[in-house]
Amino acid sequence: MPDDTLADQIAAQLRHSILRGTLPPGTLIKERDTAAEMRVSRTPMREAIRILAKEGLVLLRPARSPIVARLDAKAVADQAQVLIALEVLSAQLACQHATPEDIAHLTQLCHDMARDFAGSSAQQIFERDMAFHSALAQASQNQALAETHQRYLQRLWYPRFLAAEIRRSAQRVLGEHNDILHAIGQRDADAARRAVETHLRQLASDIHAQIAAQQSGKTDISEKTTGDTV
Repeated sequence: MPDDTLADQIAAQLRHSILRGTLPPGTLIKERDTAAEMRVSRTPMREAIRILAKEGLVLLRPARSPIVARLDAKAVADQAQVLIALEVLSAQLACQHATPEDIAHLTQLCHDMARDFAGSSAQQIFERDMAFHSALAQASQNQALAETHQRYLQRLWYPRFLAAEIRRSAQRVLGEHNDILHAIGQRDADAARRAVETHLRQLASDIHAQIAAQQSGKTDISEKTTGDTV
């Protein structure tokens, strides 16, 4: 199995543990030990950790083991503002430029989420939600926008997952996605903007609330591991 494919699989397993709280913020990820536990070599493990670092889930530290990242409320709030602006612009441009294939793909994503919502885990629902937003950015037919959106989506993966815990419901998630999809299908840029703003209206405040809850009463594990090395 190619190392890049294996690295993605390792990253998916670690991501699942982080999002479920099995690996809480501040937890060391010792490359050698973790690779041994997962029965993989250190090369794909190292690449998997880099993937998670790009998503903001893991903090890389020179000559020391990486740790599961703690969230900085101000930095995350700033990034959320940018992400919301990017998603609004994506929807507006998609109204002008989305191809029939783009709309069919967005429709299929909505259909799949609705079909499987009741039997899916929180992480599965969230990953499908993010797939919809990535496809929306691609439907803008603006590659610079899509690439920038993907970078911010990766940076906000963890805090956005936490925020989703507050408002996750079939009626809200599916209904708001369908509103966005309908506006794009009608090529109505104003309706698309309103639909995205409604969908993301509480994102920043929900993220802030979850960060505050997560950080309250927590001890910084990294302070206890000053001499640790990779």
